[in-house]
Amino acid sequence: NQAKKQLSIAVYNHYKRINNTSDIELEKSNLLLLGPSGSGKTLIVKTIAKLFDIPCVIADATSLTEAGYVGEDVESLVEQLLEKANGDVEKAQRGIVFIDEIDKIARKSKSNSVSRDVSGEGVQQALLKLVEGTIVKIQKRALMGETIEFDTTNVLFVASGAFIGLEDVVKKRCTTTSIGIHAEIQDKNKDKGLLAEVTPEDIIEFGIIPEFIGRFPVVAVLSELTEEMLVKILSEPKNSLITQFKYMFALDGVDLELDDKYMSSIARTSLDRKTGARGLRSLLEKTLHSTQFNLPDLSKQGVVKVVVDGNGN
Repeated sequence: NQAKKQLSIAVYNHYKRINNTSDIELEKSNLLLLGPSGSGKTLIVKTIAKLFDIPCVIADATSLTEAGYVGEDVESLVEQLLEKANGDVEKAQRGIVFIDEIDKIARKSKSNSVSRDVSGEGVQQALLKLVEGTIVKIQKRALMGETIEFDTTNVLFVASGAFIGLEDVVKKRCTTTSIGIHAEIQDKNKDKGLLAEVTPEDIIEFGIIPEFIGRFPVVAVLSELTEEMLVKILSEPKNSLITQFKYMFALDGVDLELDDKYMSSIARTSLDRKTGARGLRSLLEKTLHSTQFNLPDLSKQGVVKVVVDGNGN
């Protein structure tokens, strides 16, 4: 909930800035989302884009390279945004670019390397101007030679990552190590909330360059989903997994019923595997695999209801 509030404020302020007509300059509020895999980082951004009816590009930082190298250079993000807006430059310039797995392009060490870092610090450097606001020239594919000038000043950039190991950086800063009979025993459960105490310095220590962090002033932390949350995700949303599976079974004239204990058990399994909400579908598919394969025949045989018990049978 805290992360959602931070995002709501940041997005609201971003569009206040775009529509600002006074002589007071408002700084850009790009966002950095920290949180474990499957905690809803991508979904939140997709939802915001849908609510505002604005184009949204979702990219993986690990697929990006510096200009001049084989791969997808950072300026291709702008081209994708224009495509999402169906060529409407004005609409695209008010869109969102979501860069996931940003933690995967962290520097491996603080020392400056003589060799070029194509997929790490170099990509961070290449993103700086784009994120801050610059003019990108895009060549129209339909009209050879003609270029469009695309201003990224009002594009909202959202970066995200799991930042595995960042808790250790925060813990090192927040705690002092002691030994002997008077040493304090560390509570491992406290470590789970350490990300909430993260500072820009911790993220720099992790390997993200200071200039990059400086362009993402809003940092929101998403917690690991609980078993109760995962059960809600399974059943409550309009397009929940249970709703989807029930509908697919109904197309064959068969009603699907899932025991509450079963839903709790797959939520626990997903938690144990650290896959979050993303892992729920594969667990459901595994349980219903053979039934789905035989569903047309079962329907012809007169089966009208399939019940999955607490043990997944």
